Amino acid sequence: MTSAPHHRAHIKFLVPAVITSLALLAGCSDRPTQADQGGKGAPSASSKETRQTEPIELKDQRGATVTLDKPAEKVAMTVIPAPAIMSAIDQSWDKIVGINESTLKANKQGIITRIFPQADQTPVISDSSFAPNMETLLDLAPDLVIQWGDQGGDVLEPIEQAGLPVIGLKYGTHEDLETWIRLFSSAIGKPERGHEMIVRMDTEAAEISAQVSTLRGPKPRGLQLSYSAERLSVSNKKTYAQHIFDLAGVENMAADNATQDGAVNPEQLIAWDPEIIFISAFDPATPADVYADPRLHNISAVKNKRVYRTPLGVYRMQVPCAESAIMWHWAAALAHPGTYKVDLREKMRETEKFLYGYDVTDEDIDLTLRMDINAGSAHYDIFEK
Repeated sequence: MTSAPHHRAHIKFLVPAVITSLALLAGCSDRPTQADQGGKGAPSASSKETRQTEPIELKDQRGATVTLDKPAEKVAMTVIPAPAIMSAIDQSWDKIVGINESTLKANKQGIITRIFPQADQTPVISDSSFAPNMETLLDLAPDLVIQWGDQGGDVLEPIEQAGLPVIGLKYGTHEDLETWIRLFSSAIGKPERGHEMIVRMDTEAAEISAQVSTLRGPKPRGLQLSYSAERLSVSNKKTYAQHIFDLAGVENMAADNATQDGAVNPEQLIAWDPEIIFISAFDPATPADVYADPRLHNISAVKNKRVYRTPLGVYRMQVPCAESAIMWHWAAALAHPGTYKVDLREKMRETEKFLYGYDVTDEDIDLTLRMDINAGSAHYDIFEK
């Protein structure tokens, strides 16, 4: 999910769920699109919606059934990556009325406000504990609330007791990401759009796997690392990092790390001797910080300058999100420099256009890939324009 298990305070892991929705009838809405609101580079796609004449029944990841009389127009989301996924489905920020404070932080760091200018002004309805701010939530009067389904009654019961429809989520695999897409797209009356996104993502994954399978030589030893001077933690095989490594052809040295929060010491990192390290976009750390740490100077990835900060575009790409395919290509290109072939900048233009109806600029791409802080790392020039 995140760069390391200790980020369960930010994002939890899912399990697969079955989602059903009743028949949807086509129709249009006269609501203004983001482009009508004058946002820079705003999507040209309209906000047409499906008219719903029958209730929508959704089975969430707790196994609970949530019934909506009509497609949700106002959705509040405590779950951190959910708004970026919803906005890709809708090609709009119009339906998102409340978010987590961590989402707001990411919105201020990435490119999302260049697409949807109001994304950094959205009311905060929960902090890192995911406990809902019920006063704010009730003022917003959402049609639907997206909340974790495995965090206990403290985060769910206040919402349910207030009479607000709430979908409970869990987190973990790529299949769960697809479950979210189906769930969200059905909730707003756009299941066809959700299906289109999933098909495109699965096609990208198959193409990446096919190319990686042709590459010769052993897989590079890798880690996904959350780094600070005080604390080191890694992502094991139960995290979304494993899916990224499997696609990119990287051996996850921490796959069997059994510590609950992923915490490790420098000696363990030295023993694993990773050849490539991806550091978390949740943390302020840069590759330069890792290179300067005397405890780590004997690690191959440090000696060879193969430490990279993970991308943050519309959202942090190291977690399951609408932009995940960009992360897969990025990781594969760095794991196999010169042999894995991708024009990542062109791939980003195509992907963001499809997802958000937005034409990314070279400046957007440089910010997303953190060309500034990653410039001192080996092979990063493969992403230069």
